[in-house]
Amino acid sequence: MKNEVLYLLLNKYADHEAVFLASAIACDERSIKETPKYVNKVVAPTLDIVRSCSGFHTLPDYSFDTMPDYYAALVLIGGLGWLDEQEANKVVPIVNHAKENGIIIGAICNAASFLAKHGFLKNIKHTGNGLEQLQSWGGNNYTNAAGYINEQAVSDHRVVTANGSGYLEFAKELLILLENDTTEQIERFYRFNKEGFVKLCQ
Repeated sequence: MKNEVLYLLLNKYADHEAVFLASAIACDERSIKETPKYVNKVVAPTLDIVRSCSGFHTLPDYSFDTMPDYYAALVLIGGLGWLDEQEANKVVPIVNHAKENGIIIGAICNAASFLAKHGFLKNIKHTGNGLEQLQSWGGNNYTNAAGYINEQAVSDHRVVTANGSGYLEFAKELLILLENDTTEQIERFYRFNKEGFVKLCQ
């Protein structure tokens, strides 16, 4: 299970924020990988279906109660579910466990604001949906405004944060930390999706 990348989804999750990372892990340029280095898995509060903002329904592999203790990365996907404090607060011990065990953590969009709210962005460089939102959500627990960097995605101390439009950069930074492929191949993946087929293949 140490080769599993866990995507933590709450109801009303932003489905587009996971696709580039998940596809790079599972597929190469031609097809599904026969022997991928990592396996994508979904974890949600329960084993019930979670519904995305776009209306897609996802059946989790794990609930918060059945998820493994050790895995390669914990990826918190953004969306409107992070506004539900009762549900989101259940994620705090999961993030604590990941940090204590040196597990890679990714948080994008409102999930990055969730990290700010619970003091997980202390002493690390980070980004999110703007400094104002991080301060608003974080309140007294957000004490590292000096560590905020206004970029699409930021990686520091095995934590990757991104704003809601930084899903491609988010994927790139996590792929680098995971050493999912060579640096050159990860850069090619990024450029292909950023610049497009026509520009790179003309």
